[in-house]
Amino acid sequence: MNRLDGKVAFLSGAARGIGGATAKLMAQAGAKVAIGDVLDERGRQTAREIEAAGGQALYVSLDVTSEASWAAATDATVKRFGKLDVLVNNAGVFNGKGVEEATIDEWNRLVAVNLTGVVLGTRAALPALKASGATSEHGSAIVNLASIAGLVGSQLDPLYSLTKGGVTLFTKSTALEFGRKGYKIRVNSIHPGLIETDMGQQTFAMRARQQGTNDTDKARQTTLALHPIGRLGVPDDIAKGILFLASDDASFMTGAGLVVDGGWTAH
Repeated sequence: MNRLDGKVAFLSGAARGIGGATAKLMAQAGAKVAIGDVLDERGRQTAREIEAAGGQALYVSLDVTSEASWAAATDATVKRFGKLDVLVNNAGVFNGKGVEEATIDEWNRLVAVNLTGVVLGTRAALPALKASGATSEHGSAIVNLASIAGLVGSQLDPLYSLTKGGVTLFTKSTALEFGRKGYKIRVNSIHPGLIETDMGQQTFAMRARQQGTNDTDKARQTTLALHPIGRLGVPDDIAKGILFLASDDASFMTGAGLVVDGGWTAH
């Protein structure tokens, strides 16, 4: 189940956190993985860890806001591994400021990474994904990292929510577009809740400031109470969902959103 034997996957923002956990899990499932990130040393270390465990990995420096950087990264992946079967648009940034508090520069940064980065990644990978999909029984796959903030309104993070809502609809729209054009490329999104990562810690700090304190522990407990499952998520929780969407076990899924949030959006 959920095997990726013989497949090649490219993951953006995969030096650490959800992306890093996913790269390792995909390698364990039989994929050759390419890791793209701006955190060069951390990314190289993740690639070394994958190879030390018996997997095959490549690290490439990637600025997801740059078309040229994406072209170089995808070219390096195909040159090294011969093809590309899976794209995971994972890179993202968080900003918990409201409409009145955020600067235009902060908004532009959110858009550049969370939206433009996904568009550029999709465009850059498309030729290789089309080629591999055409020769595969179940086609190739794109998995976009959205968020539960891209499904429901967020009273504390409206701008971040806007970008992730864009990812959600871009996923559905490209699934329809590629289907119309006859491309054998499935496109799905995954919607994490609050996960124990560096971005998660940023969220706790922002919540504490929004409450007029520096008590991140209290903010963490408040967030925990919103999870009926009784705990916060960890990167592997999301990595397992991404692995499923990338695998042939999800061959009848496209344009869908997989929610992995510990029950947050059940409220």
